Amino acid sequence: MATGRTHRPATRSRGIPEATVARLPLYLRALTALSERSVPTVSSEELAAAAGVNSAKLRKDFSYLGSYGTRGVGYDVEYLVYQISRELGLTQDWPVVIVGIGNLGAALANYGGFASRGFRVAALIDADPAMAGKPVAGIAVQHTDELEQIIADNGVSIGVIATPAGAAQQVCDRLVAAGVTSILNFAPTVLTVPDGVDVRKVDLSIELQILAFHEQRKAGEDAGHEAPPPAPARSSAPATERKGPDGDMPAVMPA
Repeated sequence: MATGRTHRPATRSRGIPEATVARLPLYLRALTALSERSVPTVSSEELAAAAGVNSAKLRKDFSYLGSYGTRGVGYDVEYLVYQISRELGLTQDWPVVIVGIGNLGAALANYGGFASRGFRVAALIDADPAMAGKPVAGIAVQHTDELEQIIADNGVSIGVIATPAGAAQQVCDRLVAAGVTSILNFAPTVLTVPDGVDVRKVDLSIELQILAFHEQRKAGEDAGHEAPPPAPARSSAPATERKGPDGDMPAVMPA
């Protein structure tokens, strides 16, 4: 089986927009669920609803893949699974290293979805000498001193950073220098990388903050639907008075 270092996905060379690339995993997830239920074909409307997009956008996305479906029949589920998997590079073996085996790193190592989607956890790496040799998800943790050799031995081109923020950039620099060209960053910091290196950032706290914003917005809208408080009573007495030729008169005449 081909390794990730010698093969790159064809999406860029074929001019597929990044927005379409970002939606392909959504289609693949929906199609995989249909395949597991032995559903042979699916309409664009059904698949779009399952993926959470509109059908016109789905048809446009699939046109970039050269897949147009059959009128009155829809799309062949198994063929689309293969087609999208191939476009995403998931028909290859992608060795991945995870750096930072704290609670999050260990959870990622134990995630079973990697292997079923073409990603093989080749190594777990941590800076703590006490972690060296300890098994996590059936893989012995290795020290960061061995990072470069591990990448070379396994042909790794994808690295996952799950370190504290303060260590993330240094780890990133070492990964890039060793030949890693794609990084998934879970550390709560922005990484600086050279051209030709792709970084995807996953920040759970930011996602929660965005949800909190929407919750606050909804609460404000609910409050806005309530009856407004009564306006204060209008006083009949003038606020200020001035002298007129016939005595005292209001400075502002009532309407």
